[in-house]
Amino acid sequence: MVIHKSFADFVLFLYVHMAHADGEFHSLEKGVVLGKMAKIFPKEGDYEKKFDVAVNQYRTIDQSQVTAIIRDSFKHFDQVKFQQKYKVYTDMYDIINADGKIDESETKALEELKQIIDIGAEKV
Repeated sequence: MVIHKSFADFVLFLYVHMAHADGEFHSLEKGVVLGKMAKIFPKEGDYEKKFDVAVNQYRTIDQSQVTAIIRDSFKHFDQVKFQQKYKVYTDMYDIINADGKIDESETKALEELKQIIDIGAEKV
């Protein structure tokens, strides 16, 4: 299931997903995501509004569908190079580490993302 029109929107979805991985959304995680948004949306100005829309969208999605959305989206955006996908993965680590602690649920979400990216690399 692909729900994003651009890779940048999908990346923001991943950022929000990772920030929610431990069941709470720490303000430091939000700050890291907002900082990273300037790089993925360089021509947009109201990051706070775009962030809020992405969070609201994420919260309305059936959580049992999130892994399928991530897998299908990585397949859909197959023109994106492995290096860019790996950068997204490293950004995820920054997000989960923002509050100074990494929960088991965050580690699990990060590992799932790594496996999806690795699967994509094997097919290239």
